Formats: sequence, C-alpha cells, structure tokens
Amino acid sequence: MKIVTISPEQFDRYAKTHRYRNYYQTSVYGNTMIKFGFNVHFLGITDDTNTLIGASLIIYKEVFMGHKIAYAPRGILFNYENPNQVKELAEKLKKILGKQGFMLLKIDPYIPMTVRDHEGNIMNFNNQINLITANLESAGFIHQGKTLFFEGEKPRWEALVLLNKDIRTIFNSFDKRTRHKIRKAANSGIECYKEPSRNINVLYNFIKRKSPKPIEFYRELISNYGDDAEVYYAKINTEIYVINSRRAYEREMERNDQIAEKIQDINTSPKLKNGLLNKKMESDKLLNTYKNSMVQATELLKQYPEGLIVAGAIVIKYDNSAFLYIDGFDTKYSNLNPGYLLKWRMIDDYNKEHLKYLNLNAIVGEFERRNKYSGLNEMKLGFNSIITEYIGEFDIILNNFTYNLYKSLGKNK
Repeated sequence: MKIVTISPEQFDRYAKTHRYRNYYQTSVYGNTMIKFGFNVHFLGITDDTNTLIGASLIIYKEVFMGHKIAYAPRGILFNYENPNQVKELAEKLKKILGKQGFMLLKIDPYIPMTVRDHEGNIMNFNNQINLITANLESAGFIHQGKTLFFEGEKPRWEALVLLNKDIRTIFNSFDKRTRHKIRKAANSGIECYKEPSRNINVLYNFIKRKSPKPIEFYRELISNYGDDAEVYYAKINTEIYVINSRRAYEREMERNDQIAEKIQDINTSPKLKNGLLNKKMESDKLLNTYKNSMVQATELLKQYPEGLIVAGAIVIKYDNSAFLYIDGFDTKYSNLNPGYLLKWRMIDDYNKEHLKYLNLNAIVGEFERRNKYSGLNEMKLGFNSIITEYIGEFDIILNNFTYNLYKSLGKNK
C-alpha cells in the first residue's frame, strides 16, 4: 500500500464510483474551501499494482509552529472492513503525513450505522458497523463517540425524504400538522420558486444569524457547483394574502353566527348547547386569528405591494439526490410557515426530476426527551423522513510529540 498525491480529476473519477461517495468528497467542495483559508490535498491510496483502493479530499490549516491539523470531510473513501488494510492505512498515514508536518487527522466516513423511521425506531442496522469501528480503533483511530447533538464537524444524524413514490402518496404520508402548515402557508399567499439568478443577498439575511460563514462563501459554493446548486425563495404575494385572509375571516364569521343562533334557540337541548358553547369558543379564537391575519396582510400590502421574500434555501444536487445545504426564514413571519411550503416545493420539484431523495440535513438523535432542538426534529421528521445515523468521527494522531505539546499549551481549544 502507498499513500500518494493524486490530481483533482483522478480523485473525482474514483470518488464517483465509491459506495461512500458524497458531495463533500468532491474537488468542487475542495475548491470552495481553498477560497476561505484552507489548504487542500487530494490523497490517493494504492495497492501494489498502483491501483487506487482509496482516496480522500483533505482540508487543513497550519495551527502551531508550521504544523497542521487536517480533516477529511465525510471521508476517507476506503474499505474499512479489512482489518489488515485499515492497520496498514493508519501506519502509512502516520509515516507519510506525520513527516509532512501533520499532527492530527480527523475523519468521519459517510457510513450509515442505522436507518430509522420518523419516530426514531430502527428499521435497519449496519451489521458491519461494529467490525469497522473495531478495525479503526485497533489501528489507532480514536472514536469521538455516538454523539446525539452537534458535537462534530458534520452532523451524525440526518433526515431524508424518499422521492420514489407518486407525489400525492408522499404528501399524504406527512404528519397531519405538517400538511396543515403547508396548506396554511399556501393560503397565506406564500409562493415558492427557484431563483434563476441564484442571487443570495436576501437569503443571507436569514442565515447569517446561524452561520459564521461570510456571504462570499455561499457565492463561491454556488458558483463552483454550477447548475448543481439551486437557490429557492418563498415570497408572500401580499395581494393574495389580503384576499385569502379576508375570505377566511368572513367564512368563520358566518359559522360563528350560525353557532350563536343555535345556542339561542330555545329548542336546543342543554347537552347540545354545552357542545355548541365549546365550538363557539373555538370559533372565537379562530376569528381573532383571522382578524390578526387581515391586519398583518393589509399592512404588508401597503409596505410591499410587489410581495415580500420571507424564506430561502441553497440546495446542492449530487449523485441523483438533493442536499438542503442551508435554509433560513424571517422570524417575523414564522406564523405563516414559509419553511414548510418551501420544503414541499423542493420535494415536488425533485420528485418530478426522479431524484432518489431530498436530504433535509441535520437533526439530533434524541427522540424521547424534549430539548432545545425538538422543534427542528419535529419540522424535518414531519415530512415522514427516514433518519440516517452515521458512524461518527475518528481522530488519528500523526505526530504524538508535537500534538501533545500543542495540547499542553492549550492551543487545541
């Protein structure tokens, strides 16, 4: 086995054929990271006949006296089921990369550990996962644990919406609250579309509160991925919002009056009257909601007669699937549920394109106890998503002396 440097073209050709391929392990992603202060290395692993048997994009920075820490995002692409090969790989990495000034390499192979339903119940367990983990640990890789939240470089849990059925069946499989929120958004005049220019100025205002990356990063990402990067927006059609909110109020007012008449009817039995009183209370609450919507809609129409963008997203297409890279919305209009309709539009679009699935990106692995991310899970899993849990991160120390010195000085914090 040899560790060699390969060209971006060689790397892409190999990566596209690998069972653990993913959009992070591409030269395009590497080119994006170069623009933002990272160095990039395309590492090849060959057998005795110089045939590639593994490869990885590695990004790194010099962090301490010219020494480097490296990361293989969703890599290395390799066969981890052969213990001898994994051991030899670790030895070669230490020998070759260690001499080149690398102190530590972090990997997080794109290897599914479990596949679960939207409630977190295990549907499939990778029966090779224990072998793979044991092989890596025996070779000197340090597993960073079966994390539940956002402790690592990349999420260990993701939600995927399968697109292999007709669109009506997909919609009907959603949680009823999700279907309600999609309909509510549509009735509130929300319209979703792909932005032909892929301009992200408005979108960045929504995502900058949760992402430390500058807007230039996202522009570079979109430019590098070309036609495989798509920008979505959700916009309130303020005219339609006014019309629909007024109609909803008028319909509910008519219903409210009918209930009130039945309550006043002397022929209405006490038992039926009690039920009607409860309905009247519910109707009163709805009337108040619709009244507030009318006020909001009227003000929006005055301020934004051409409409108002309230949510957006960047999607990357790779390997006959779509990955929701990042999305965001204007919190002032969260009551209109634009994010739900935006995801539904993506699902509909990519179903028509016959893609395999839409990856909604990160969730957390805690499904029973409430936590600060429960709302995130409820939203993404409400689309009847399947959950993929990945093997997680492993660190391998390539130069013990330098890395221990680095740690002792507190530089790794």
